[in-house]
Amino acid sequence: MSIRRLPEHLVNRIAAGEVVERPASALKELVENAVDAGATRISIRLGAGGTELVEVVDDGCGMSPQEMALALERHATSKLPDDAIEQVTTLGFRGEALPSIASVARLGLESRVRGEEGWARTVDNGEVIAEGPAALPPGTRVRVEDLFARVPARRKFLRSPRSEYAACMDVVKRLAMARPDIAFSVEHDGRRVLQVQGGETSPERVAALTDRALQGNSVGVDFEREGIFLGGVAGLPTFNRGVADHQYLFVNGRPVKDRLLMGAIRGAYAEMLARDRHPVVALFLEISADQVDVNVHPAKTEVRFRDPALVRGMIVSGLRRALDDAGHRSVQRPSEAALGMWQSEPNQYRHPGEGRDPASSSFFAYDQDSGTPAFAGVTSHVSDRRATFLTPAPQGRAEPAYAPVPETITHPLGVARGQVAKTYIVAEAEDGLVLVDQHAAHERLVLERMRRAMEGGGVPSQQLLLAEVVELDETACDRLEARIEELAAFGLELERFGPRAMLVRATPAVLGTGDVTGLVTDLADELASFDQALSLKERLDHVASTMACHGSVRAGRILSVTEMNALLREMEVTPHSGQCNHGRPTWVKLAHGDIEKLFGRK
Repeated sequence: MSIRRLPEHLVNRIAAGEVVERPASALKELVENAVDAGATRISIRLGAGGTELVEVVDDGCGMSPQEMALALERHATSKLPDDAIEQVTTLGFRGEALPSIASVARLGLESRVRGEEGWARTVDNGEVIAEGPAALPPGTRVRVEDLFARVPARRKFLRSPRSEYAACMDVVKRLAMARPDIAFSVEHDGRRVLQVQGGETSPERVAALTDRALQGNSVGVDFEREGIFLGGVAGLPTFNRGVADHQYLFVNGRPVKDRLLMGAIRGAYAEMLARDRHPVVALFLEISADQVDVNVHPAKTEVRFRDPALVRGMIVSGLRRALDDAGHRSVQRPSEAALGMWQSEPNQYRHPGEGRDPASSSFFAYDQDSGTPAFAGVTSHVSDRRATFLTPAPQGRAEPAYAPVPETITHPLGVARGQVAKTYIVAEAEDGLVLVDQHAAHERLVLERMRRAMEGGGVPSQQLLLAEVVELDETACDRLEARIEELAAFGLELERFGPRAMLVRATPAVLGTGDVTGLVTDLADELASFDQALSLKERLDHVASTMACHGSVRAGRILSVTEMNALLREMEVTPHSGQCNHGRPTWVKLAHGDIEKLFGRK
């Protein structure tokens, strides 16, 4: 086969394959152009998630008619004043975005330079179909319609409008975080979904685009080493999420997704977070242009550093110093109102036969299948609700042995003897010493209970006395709304409550009414990480695991001896109780022989 030169329209389509993967890719290029044009206000309109319409209007420097014609040619750019490509300081410079988009969509370009007349040019899938004068304020308006309409092979790979909309919003949020001095607004299908004003501080802008609560649950990062500056906002370890989608990284004002930087963040929080939890951070790295290569990816979302070890070490050190300086804020203090709810427990102990039976405590329920006590952590019986309100929670303590101590020979996991570090149960078995991680163990027990309930037709729900409103991003609410029926099968009853909130009317009975906001927020994060190709069963397993984690007793909770024994007994009759939902062991045993070796007796 002989070698031939490709026609211009095909070259543009190949370039579009590199630059324009989906509506969010086109939106990213257009907004970057607006930022580089010196805009102070950027308005965005989307239709059907960007598949039908993407429009970006800015008040930047604008273009003359001659510059507009040149901007629609390949490899034409205003962002490289000379041939020093390694010294680029703008967000984009390849000069392929506009012609690539115009080759696979209908593109309308209108622009006006201050003091001059405006001009418009329309290109339909690579062919110029109209141009002439236009009336508009100084700046530029780019309108992209029917992306990939004439390229069905690419069109069929687009996801649903809701998924494409979520991707577009992620692009806008990252670019808006990088430039808090610029005002951004977004409309989707005629409805205003985002608006931030220019002139904000970086922490204000990050909080406005992620979670308003971040401002009160974060520390500022300000660190410099060897000419490299690291700034931004780092959430406290206690302010964490279920997935790593809330980590925003910027290099010289450019949003990037870099494994090196993600690994550095994970390393900085390594000793403060559970393995399945992720911090909320927005980090801005300023580094000399000759120390970083931003041209290693067509969309410029990845970078390569000349000294990656220095950058990684700087991020770890900067984050740890900021968190260390926060002192006690790394573990949030409760509010005064919460402290006022504490009650003193009576000093005198009552015999179990006098008053309330420990087995009827709010921490116990009996398993209907086996008849064994099921450690629930919170009550699932309405009849116990009154006692729970009026009686302080039992605390771990040495209790008078009114009843005979159970025989260890009848229990494989032994009998509880105490609690260490408010996290581990110490039990004595016939053949050794058993250590149990109370949170990991109970997490598995709750998950297995939910699975049994699902097999029996659904998880019983517990109605909330007052429905609770949980505020989330619009895209997170969309994900939850799409799974309302699946979540209802688990006993979680949700309703859409406006564009950015969900109304919780009931929670799974096995979980009680604990941290409803945290549960719904983590479920939204978990659903965001699902692949559409996952089967229904796999998705349900993810949901059940997330719910079980929230319904389990946490490390740091003081347990009574009766509660500890109930937990051990339920573990003995529950399948898979040897590991938690994340694969970690729930208990370990030191045999008598192992203990004797430790003391040199063998």
